[in-house]
Amino acid sequence: MTRLDDQPTHELNGIKYRCGRVQPFGATLVSDTAVNFSIFSKNASSCELVLYHFGDREPFAVIPFPEEFRIGNVFSMIVFGLDYEYLEYGYRFDGRYEPERGHRFDKDKVLLDPYARLVGGREKWGEAAYQDMPFRYRGRVIPMDYDWKGDKPLEIPMRDLVIYEMHVRSFTRSETSGIKYKGSFAGIVEKIPYLQELGINCIELLPIFEFDELENSRVVDGHRLYNYWGYSTVDFFAPKAGYAASGFYGFAAEELKNTVRCLHRAGIEIILDVVFNHTAEGNEQGPYISYRGIDNKTYYLLTPDGSYFNFSGCGNTMNCNNSVVRDHILDCLRYWVADYHIDGFRFDLASILSRDSSGAPMTNPPLLETLAHDPVLGKTKLIAEAWDAAGLYQVGSFPAWRRWAEWNGRYRDCIRRFVKSGAEQGPELIQRIQGSPDLYGTRTAEASVNFVTCHDGFTLRDLVSYNDKHNLGNGENGQDGCNCNDSWNCGAEGDTDDPEINALRRRQVKNAAALLLLSRGIPMLLSGDEFMNTQFGNNNAYCQDNEISWLDWDDLERNRDVFDFFRKLIAFRKAHPVLRRPDFFTSHNSSGYPELSFHGEEPWKLDMTAPFLTFGFMYAEPAKDFGVERDSFIYCAVNAHWEPHSLALPIIPEGFRWETVVYTGDDTYAGREVTYRAELMPRSIMLLIAQRQHRTTRG
Repeated sequence: MTRLDDQPTHELNGIKYRCGRVQPFGATLVSDTAVNFSIFSKNASSCELVLYHFGDREPFAVIPFPEEFRIGNVFSMIVFGLDYEYLEYGYRFDGRYEPERGHRFDKDKVLLDPYARLVGGREKWGEAAYQDMPFRYRGRVIPMDYDWKGDKPLEIPMRDLVIYEMHVRSFTRSETSGIKYKGSFAGIVEKIPYLQELGINCIELLPIFEFDELENSRVVDGHRLYNYWGYSTVDFFAPKAGYAASGFYGFAAEELKNTVRCLHRAGIEIILDVVFNHTAEGNEQGPYISYRGIDNKTYYLLTPDGSYFNFSGCGNTMNCNNSVVRDHILDCLRYWVADYHIDGFRFDLASILSRDSSGAPMTNPPLLETLAHDPVLGKTKLIAEAWDAAGLYQVGSFPAWRRWAEWNGRYRDCIRRFVKSGAEQGPELIQRIQGSPDLYGTRTAEASVNFVTCHDGFTLRDLVSYNDKHNLGNGENGQDGCNCNDSWNCGAEGDTDDPEINALRRRQVKNAAALLLLSRGIPMLLSGDEFMNTQFGNNNAYCQDNEISWLDWDDLERNRDVFDFFRKLIAFRKAHPVLRRPDFFTSHNSSGYPELSFHGEEPWKLDMTAPFLTFGFMYAEPAKDFGVERDSFIYCAVNAHWEPHSLALPIIPEGFRWETVVYTGDDTYAGREVTYRAELMPRSIMLLIAQRQHRTTRG
């Protein structure tokens, strides 16, 4: 039967069309040759749909929306007879140009649909096919027919995650990666066996929503610099086409979906780093791409004189708690979960999402509450970077509704300072190992995403190799990047042939990893840290698409002992649920011992209020409580002092004996029995376990 609303009612220069469907927003296929276009603008006086054949400079059709095609503040239209595979589109809006009142309409600008599922002209990394054209960022239409073969988000419990933060291109771009599809989504698939060997079960990708890597591109010392990290979004609904090996053929969406499906089949979740705090349109001098020309006053936080609030440090700030913008963000996240099976999101500068229309922090921000309780996102991980560029720091106090986790910046700072012999950090370290109950006592340890390094700052190797940042290659006279890194070069700045310094650096890397993976909370690793990848002292490689950012996979063989250390500790963490307990229980369990206890050089004797550099902590893990095969006592002896120390081991029940799991001072200690004391060389950590077979009484 022919539906009346599938028949055209209007025609312009041979193009047939009719009033469209207001939902969903964006461009969606109605049939093989008919597309529904729907877009919002509250303050525009009129709108035109602009249609292009793929790659053409000039449009083949410009169709004004008749007044009857506007329902409320939504313009919608179905256009017939289109070949969507070769179609690109945009919009032109007319309205007031009154910047002092927040309106910046320009009827001559063709604008990108904020709901476009793919962006044309961005198919090959580092090249912009439409760079010299007046309309550079063009919407494309994609089918929704991917065969997921039964896949769905994995829903791994938060407590069980070991997160691995990576940049899609950096991860495999180097020739040393040894794969076919370097620097792409497909390249991640090729490295799945490596990820499985390491033992991580979740990757967190730096931004993969479409951005323009040529934004602020420049040449410094003969090197082309880019907007490499992508924290400058052009389109929140489109995957970065330049990250797809098949992007040139228009298959970026399919390649990313295949990557997600393959990761899930391997038991690995995928979290996306999302940037809703600002867009690539910048400040008052920035370009018209999308929101500015569609409805500037709705989408951005504006001062009373119509200029842009800049809580992001990037020129503008999205008006996230406006109901329209809130729904836009919610639509986006639902789309990525439903259509790409994404498992979670990390929100960049998430404190901005808690600001009202005047920029003031809100006690109960509508957006954050909406995301926390949304039915589609009900089992999706939500992780906040709980601060912003304007000084709002909410680590431990981010509005959470028991749904939001946080990047624990205080964990990072504490571990860094303690490992380089900061005794004053000792009392705080007790809190961090427990999962930060001082910060998350009304929640759980699952709220704390623990990390020592991330994309922003030094790698773990550089943290122990440089006292100062070395960012001159960024072309900003060394003014960019954090000046406070809590790093220590161990006696020489940068690479050295000194064997003692290199041995110390390896120990320090392992020491930091040991504390991270033995703490309660959710550990996050920076990709490449497990084999001592370096950025040569650059602590802000946001613009470096070269060997500074690319992982050097030859380091995997050069530092195999470090990789094996990470791998062994990740496996150990997975094998012992007491390390992953989400609450802050430290009292006696069925073992008769405190479940988590802290010790000085003599058992049970540690002043946890005074500075210290040497201590131990012990987990008691009875099979009865945790469902593991055997009862276990796990003891970690820590010496951050520059002198050796000896720690007496706690007395444990008869039938148990202490055995070394790992020792950062000597890899050959694994499996050795230790009777009474752990002898630690300067700046070293020893992990021991005592077990006996759990006996079951038979009736």
